[in-house]
Amino acid sequence: MNMKKILVTYPINKEALAELYENYEVYLPNEGGLKRDQVLEMIADYDVLIPNFGFYTDDEMMAKAPNLKLIANYGVGYNNIDVDAATKRGIAVTNTPKTTCEPTAELAFALLLAAGRRIGYYDRNLRIPRGVDWGIYADAGISIFGKTLGIIGMGRIGQAIARRGVASGMDIIYHNRNRLSADIEARYNAKYVSFEELLKTADYVSLNAPSTSETLKLIGEDELNLMKPTSVFINTARGNMVDEAALAKALKEEKIFAAGLDVYEKEPKIHPDLLELENVVLSPHAGTKTIEDRDKMANEMVQNIIGFFEGKYDVERVN
Repeated sequence: MNMKKILVTYPINKEALAELYENYEVYLPNEGGLKRDQVLEMIADYDVLIPNFGFYTDDEMMAKAPNLKLIANYGVGYNNIDVDAATKRGIAVTNTPKTTCEPTAELAFALLLAAGRRIGYYDRNLRIPRGVDWGIYADAGISIFGKTLGIIGMGRIGQAIARRGVASGMDIIYHNRNRLSADIEARYNAKYVSFEELLKTADYVSLNAPSTSETLKLIGEDELNLMKPTSVFINTARGNMVDEAALAKALKEEKIFAAGLDVYEKEPKIHPDLLELENVVLSPHAGTKTIEDRDKMANEMVQNIIGFFEGKYDVERVN
């Protein structure tokens, strides 16, 4: 029996993929990874694709892969894949939600603290001659204790952020496509509210909803105008859910107090106005970028592949 062939499009720690090498033929690229045109040339013979976030895995690419049975995403978000096209072609799509939850929540809460307490601003300006005004009220931040944390998208990551908020003395409100069970709400003492009410009342707004056609540009000028001038906005979901130009304008005009961003509309490019502002903290889509979690994500992805073909593990299916 021929070994299934797996095309990996970017460098992943080979040791984290070790279980695949027992029964599968794995192509692992050198540093830098594969470009879209390279994948188009290579994909015809492969059974599994581990796609790249640097380009869209679309129907054109799938059409060149008659043997393709599985697209195994290395990450929880899968807006880099045309899932509808994959479904129509009978190609399974998997993702890695278990291992991405806690590190993403960690970074979201770190951004929340850094933006609210102005840590990035302090750090930058203490290093230059201008310095920071050490006056009692000068350049003051916003506390989190006793404040309201509004979570848009109360899934695994949203709940992990809520847990951190509760531990820090915050009140939790949330908006979701579907209201959570009473048991889950009680766990965080969380109150379900409308989208508009959340924006109007939350001191900290964390965006954690999935990226879909319905959530495209979910946060724009109108939504930002609903928020308090003392509110802090956090996005660790996807950049296309926020109008970056409108966000930069709101920050510049102090319509909101601050923002902490890990994702952007046109990654790796960032709206130039955001780069000039002192009241925004930026990180490079690093929600899962810890040494431990990168390998854990690879292991979960490997288990999806082996589970799909051999039934040895549970499989996290998207379609």
